[in-house]
Amino acid sequence: MTSDTATGALAGARGLAEAARRFAGAAVARAADLTAGGEDIDGHQALCSRLAHVATEARAAASLTAYAERLAAEGKADANAENQAFAFAAEVAHRLAALADAHPGDFADAPALSADERELIGAGLDDGRIRGIGARTIESRGINASDLFDDDAAQTRTFTRQFARQELLREEDGIAIADLIHRDDLLIPESWIKQYAELGFFGSSVPDAYGGTEMGYLTMIVLTEELSAASLIAGSLLTRSEILTRALLEGGTDAQKQAWLPRLATGEVLVGIAVTEPDIGSHNAGTQCKATRGERDGRQGWLINGAKAWCTFAGRANVLALLARTDPVPNGNRGLSLFIVPKAPFDGHKFAYRQPEGGLMTGEAIPTPGYRGMHSYILNIEDYFVPAENLVGEDAGEGRGFYLTLGGFAIGRLQTGGRALGVAQAALEKACAYVSQRVQFNQLIGEFQLTQYQVGLMATRIAAARQLTYDCARTTDPRGKAPLGPAMAKLFASDVAVEVTQAAQLLHGGWGYAEEDRITRYVVDAQVLPIFEGVKAILELKVIAKALVAPA
Repeated sequence: MTSDTATGALAGARGLAEAARRFAGAAVARAADLTAGGEDIDGHQALCSRLAHVATEARAAASLTAYAERLAAEGKADANAENQAFAFAAEVAHRLAALADAHPGDFADAPALSADERELIGAGLDDGRIRGIGARTIESRGINASDLFDDDAAQTRTFTRQFARQELLREEDGIAIADLIHRDDLLIPESWIKQYAELGFFGSSVPDAYGGTEMGYLTMIVLTEELSAASLIAGSLLTRSEILTRALLEGGTDAQKQAWLPRLATGEVLVGIAVTEPDIGSHNAGTQCKATRGERDGRQGWLINGAKAWCTFAGRANVLALLARTDPVPNGNRGLSLFIVPKAPFDGHKFAYRQPEGGLMTGEAIPTPGYRGMHSYILNIEDYFVPAENLVGEDAGEGRGFYLTLGGFAIGRLQTGGRALGVAQAALEKACAYVSQRVQFNQLIGEFQLTQYQVGLMATRIAAARQLTYDCARTTDPRGKAPLGPAMAKLFASDVAVEVTQAAQLLHGGWGYAEEDRITRYVVDAQVLPIFEGVKAILELKVIAKALVAPA
């Protein structure tokens, strides 16, 4: 490709990313007016759902374009990156223009696309351009070699990718460990936990002062992405400790930080999150599990009673970060407190643990089609004693539990963006390898135009999700109230992972439906991504749209 053509692609990407930004800005202004600054989001739910995607995709287009621009500015111009930026910006601008035609009231003040912009959309979405992206992706076997502009992150990617392929995908009796865990619904092996601890993975967000490695969010996301490319649960193992770490850093006492953070950093303490309840999903204000003041053997503390659901890793974990209602008077999120609840570890699908103090906790794993290896439990808790010093923040933390979890959940969403990138990337590489060896009609599948076009779309959307997630990792302040960036990264990257894994499965034909083929694991694992760490509709309405139309 000539430099003139590449330069034209970058100019086209800039112009269409700006058009997308213009449409998104008009949509935000209109939604803010219609919802009275966010007061009446529930009266305009469909509009606000569209708004979340409009703004997120416009930001993704800007992120991918900025990435291509930075490469060019640093003398590392990449024609493929520029073509991806052009193609994605064209896709977004085309979709937003179509939405404006279908829902003109959503974009009341947005000027229509100019003739030049419409011409750019056609050029960006040209079949030959997208096929070219696909052909180059197939030739490179889909390997992610994007520039991170950060030496620590780049070194982490190189090391973690090698570790994941050598250890997590190491074969035993002819089957990779990660595949065996999924196929037989086994618990993540202790050898992985030991290796994570030795390599400092658990301490990636714990400050140096408490024995952590404090990598920074970009490096953490790259670490999560590479682990997740081998196994979604391998990337997810880090998220649970992150939520408790952030809560302790934000609101824990000095004594609590000294007692817990070093043990979290070494993996001595493994965390399960107990927030969701059987009848309460994302509506945390409806939490029913109660904690009341009590005493056992002369110790002051709290007695916990209630049920929790979807507590991932709660069996093996030796600590639960548990949200419970401490104010008996219903008061929304303000009456919730966060507890550090010790328990014995168990490795089965069921467990029962009776405390020496007499409390009882039972758990049963919920069967799931994917995301296996950590098990997600329903818990029933009866008169379970937790000492007073295990209320995060102690007396000052009473009633602040919901707010103390916000930062952790924000970074959990950011990590979900990284996990989604890993799963999507693994599916892309698997598809590229397959179409490079499978012959049909006396021709490699990868040489067909439609295959190249499909792979081109897959690679382009992954690139957009990747640069959006990386940008959010560089700019996120976890202390912000319901940070917008991580929610956008989670929303978009999760959708891309679902789309790409299914497209990759179709490229495998009938073999893509065989359980013995790893692509089936990617497909079912991807399905959970839009659900956990904030189900899709809640992110659209209560986080992204709300943050856009009612900024703090």
